[in-house]
Amino acid sequence: MPASRALLVLVVVMLLQLAISDTATKTSTNTSTATTHHGNISKAETKTTLYPDFQLLNVKQALTETKTRPIKPSQYQELFKTNPNDSESTGGKQKLKLVHRDKVSFSNQLHNHSHVFNARMHRDVKRVASLIHRLSSGSAAKYEVENFGSDVVSGMNQGSGEYFVRIGLGSPPRSQYMVIDSGSDIVWVQCKPCTQCYHQTDPLFDPADSASFMGVSCSSAVCDRVENAGCNSGRCRYEVSYGDGSYTKGTLALETLTFGRTVVRNVAIGCGHSNRGMFVGAAGLLGLGGGSMSFMGQLSGQTGNAFSYCLVSRGTSTNGFLEFGSEAMPVGAAWIPLVRNPRAPSFYYIRLLGLGVGGTRVPISEDVFQLNELGSGGVVMDTGTAVTRFPTVAYEAFRNAFIEQTQNLPRASGVSIFDTCYNLFGFLSVRVPTVSFYFSGGPILTLPANNFLIPVDDAGTFCFAFAPSPSGLSILGNIQQEGIQISVDEANEFVGFGPNIC
Repeated sequence: MPASRALLVLVVVMLLQLAISDTATKTSTNTSTATTHHGNISKAETKTTLYPDFQLLNVKQALTETKTRPIKPSQYQELFKTNPNDSESTGGKQKLKLVHRDKVSFSNQLHNHSHVFNARMHRDVKRVASLIHRLSSGSAAKYEVENFGSDVVSGMNQGSGEYFVRIGLGSPPRSQYMVIDSGSDIVWVQCKPCTQCYHQTDPLFDPADSASFMGVSCSSAVCDRVENAGCNSGRCRYEVSYGDGSYTKGTLALETLTFGRTVVRNVAIGCGHSNRGMFVGAAGLLGLGGGSMSFMGQLSGQTGNAFSYCLVSRGTSTNGFLEFGSEAMPVGAAWIPLVRNPRAPSFYYIRLLGLGVGGTRVPISEDVFQLNELGSGGVVMDTGTAVTRFPTVAYEAFRNAFIEQTQNLPRASGVSIFDTCYNLFGFLSVRVPTVSFYFSGGPILTLPANNFLIPVDDAGTFCFAFAPSPSGLSILGNIQQEGIQISVDEANEFVGFGPNIC
């Protein structure tokens, strides 16, 4: 490789802080990896790309972003005023905006980063406990019940939903903000009449005002697909509870959803008349899981069982995006196999082989990350979990390797679920080792510095944003996913990282 080209690659990596390498070593190899375009799978040889073992974390910028004030509720609709359904049309594809929850405030409370952070970690612990409970022995029957694009807004200030999407509901379409969840298999929305509803930004959806709303009878095949469905006055009833104490109860219906200029009819949704929990601000939930009742499962014929998203980084002014369909699958992504777990069809598993710090692979057995024959363990990608978890033995080895290479940085006491923190008050930037994920098939994903060392207050305390898992399950959370395009191609059973960022 010419020196000028090598220098250019180095500069690009340092600027974007996104490194996806298709080789597990620093020597030239010809590893066969999958590359996808419009659903067609082919093999392509990959070449070694060298990346720096260290990168710079912009401390000043990260702390400035903690002081960014979310917009007021009165300004909320202005965020997407250019298009009622918050989408862009590019080359015939609908690209829906994703906006981080930090950008929007659903309360009059003073924006305090420490308060926001602690609330987010509190929700995250409950989310992880819920996932582990669902995947534990004896709970397999609950998957379909608990798991029943457009604009995605992160829900960090209030509520358990981290990212929201804006869609049109009913005929004529009424714009609503919905939580997106890659681990859920139901689409539901709060409905009138509501015996118990939490606060949402938009007016409650009234089925009486929609010409396309149609209740589902108890004898319907759709009702049969809902585990533990009930019946009331001939109408199919559903009830979904979440590990954090949130729940939704109501009737099942068929309704029209509008995503930008795309109209999707006869989508099975839950019309919630009794709802409680931590979804404050959003009208309901758009399940993107792998089960038959999720939005993706219901529209598999129209979307090719494929979608792509990019979760916008915290505190930034940019938008993320969500796209559906095989045409949204990017060329140039690093593709890895999608792993199926028959005991948990809702979740998207990937095969992680190892972890790296500073360009060196940490000595951790690959078995630690594997999904076993009983459906336990493995690595799940989840948009609803914030912090990535690894089994304790892997986490401790990973953390210790990071500490070993950051001995020059002043330490701070642990905060919340984080045990490895640093006092970076007064620093403009610091040099930190790279953090990488080694995947099956050869690809290596090297994270941006602000995806693994994050501010937990506005006084300069930064923490290593990983935590031990209370079980053998590993979870790739949304903090580590931020800013990187992620594509799920269920039909061909691949997950792609990159090449785009947001």
